[in-house]
Amino acid sequence: MKRIHLLTLAIPLVMGLSACTTPRSEAPVLDAEYAMGQVVPVDGGGHYIDITPQELKAMLGEKDFFFVNVHIPYEGELPDTDAFIPFNEIEGNLSQFPQDKDAKIVLYCRSGSMSATAAREMVGLGYANLYNLDGGFRAWSEAGYEFIQ
Repeated sequence: MKRIHLLTLAIPLVMGLSACTTPRSEAPVLDAEYAMGQVVPVDGGGHYIDITPQELKAMLGEKDFFFVNVHIPYEGELPDTDAFIPFNEIEGNLSQFPQDKDAKIVLYCRSGSMSATAAREMVGLGYANLYNLDGGFRAWSEAGYEFIQ
C-alpha cells in the first residue's frame, strides 16, 4: 500500500517538473529560416540563441547577418567576420552595430564565454535577434572549419 501512495505522489511531481522545461522543438526561435540552436533566456527578459559550428557553417552559406568577433585579445578570426568589437566595450561601440535592433547578429569569441557575456549585454540594450557560437572558435576549429590566424 505504501508503494502505491509514493507512486501516486511521484507521478504528479515528475509531470510537473517536466512541464517546466521547454523541449528544443518548441523553444522560440528568432529566425524561422534558422530554426536551430538552443534558446538562452537572459535575466530581465529576452534571449539569444546558442548555435553549433555546424549551424553557423550553414548560416554562412547564405550570410544575412552581422558577424562579430568579440574576443580579446585578438587571436584570429572566422571567415566573413564583419567587425572586431571587444566583449567588454559593447555599449561604447553600438555605432558599429546595425542600428536596427531586430537585425540578425552573430557573436563569437575563443570559447563562447566572452560572446555569451556580450549577447546578454546586447539583449539588455534591446537587441532581439542575437546568436552566439557555442564553444567559440575552438569548437569551430575542432569541427574542421577554416580559422584565420
